[in-house]
Amino acid sequence: MEPPEPYPGISFIVPVHNRLDCTRDFMSSFFATLGKIDYELIIVDDCSSDGTAEYLAAFDHGKVRVFTNPERSGYARSVNRGAELARGQLLGLLNNDLVLLPGWLEPMLEVYGNHLRVGAVGNIQKDIRTRAIDHAGVVFDLIGLPDHYGKNYPFIFPFRYREFPAVTGACMMIRRRLFLGLGGFDERFHNGCEDIDLCLRLGQRGFRHIVAGKSVVLHHVSASPGRRARDNQNNQLLLKTWGRELRKLGQKDWPFQYLMRYWNIPWRYNGPKLIDAILRLLRLRSGDSKWAVSKRAELLEIR
Repeated sequence: MEPPEPYPGISFIVPVHNRLDCTRDFMSSFFATLGKIDYELIIVDDCSSDGTAEYLAAFDHGKVRVFTNPERSGYARSVNRGAELARGQLLGLLNNDLVLLPGWLEPMLEVYGNHLRVGAVGNIQKDIRTRAIDHAGVVFDLIGLPDHYGKNYPFIFPFRYREFPAVTGACMMIRRRLFLGLGGFDERFHNGCEDIDLCLRLGQRGFRHIVAGKSVVLHHVSASPGRRARDNQNNQLLLKTWGRELRKLGQKDWPFQYLMRYWNIPWRYNGPKLIDAILRLLRLRSGDSKWAVSKRAELLEIR
């Protein structure tokens, strides 16, 4: 009788729906950058119809396992299913529209050696088309909606590790028992805000979310078909669940984030919002603004 196969250290979970072109690039970069770590790769195909299933069939052996949803289920359910099937102590959540770069993994894993009460670990993500920063952590605006710290910035000061209230699930490390212990992603969210809600639930329990500043990947950014189709519903649910806490965070984070976001395309600034941000940085204004109250009421459908 053969001895049982040892459990892998990391279970990478990749949900896919079409975009075979992205999946090919992702798979090439994945195998090229892993090194000698002990892993398994779980791919959950959410009913692709563009040849993805046939392409993935060639990988379905050894350390790679491919599962197909019986019907379209969305991102949250696909990841939850992968987590239930996983055997590793760590889960590595990865989007199939990433291109992984050499050295991306080690800085994320090193966070766990610092004896922190670590929840989720994220990294720096750059737009694959422009090479501009797309994500270096998640912050919140005055309405209470999430925004990617560093998006469109000309630069950010280098850091090794930095704490944020949330990180994106596009490239995230989290302990499997922690993820499953919270019930995984809330499946009421559909292709948006699942990761934010998870981080906030972890934060309630005292866990810290860390961005590994020396880990960098490229991202096609919202390449999956239908990625933005349910944004309004997801935002409504997030605000109804977490609105008060998120608006408090926004009072701190939003002004600088807004000023830096459109530095290279100044015509995108909204005049009143620009003045509001400047006054807040100068500590001449605090609390809600008229535009934030109006937008929040619109999102929550208050009449």
